[in-house]
Amino acid sequence: MAIRTPKIEIIGERCMRATWSGLLNGDVGAPIDWPAYMDRSAQVVGTFGAGGSVSIEGSNDGVNFAQLSNPRGNAMAVTAAGLEQIEDCAYSMQPRVTAGDGTTNLTVILFARKG
Repeated sequence: MAIRTPKIEIIGERCMRATWSGLLNGDVGAPIDWPAYMDRSAQVVGTFGAGGSVSIEGSNDGVNFAQLSNPRGNAMAVTAAGLEQIEDCAYSMQPRVTAGDGTTNLTVILFARKG
């Protein structure tokens, strides 16, 4: 397991984007702390491999992370490429690759806008 550091971009005055690249099976993205950014979405692209899954997690203490949910109330366990809005607001957020195989290689892009 490796901890991957995101590339952080400031977009205009109200938006931020974090990109974690090269996420392999078992990897976790270093958490980002963006409490002022309320409107958030996560996009996952790349090769999922057999059974590949990415969990989008949040924490209010920066230590104990739990799976966030989408607006339909479903846990954010992403198993195919796509874009999903994040319903829950947490102080810290991170992606975690929870399943996959030797071909799993994913990129997670988190976009956030100040409310």
